Amino acid sequence: MFMADSQLAVRIDSRVRRVLRTFTRARGLKVSRFVEDAIIDKLEEYEDIDDLKTLRRETTRPLKELIRELGLTRDL
Repeated sequence: MFMADSQLAVRIDSRVRRVLRTFTRARGLKVSRFVEDAIIDKLEEYEDIDDLKTLRRETTRPLKELIRELGLTRDL
């Protein structure tokens, strides 16, 4: 799938920018790709947090019941 590029302008602390440039240069990375990956990772992290909140609201079952249902009683 082809994704069109777009530009994003943000203000960041000059120290963060300096460290970012040093880090990416030392590892042969492109700043834009590094930032894009970081944004995606953070978005996924927030999505995982939302999933966790949903899971915490779900009802639970006793472990013994699950073991019996899975037929694992002989292994224990």
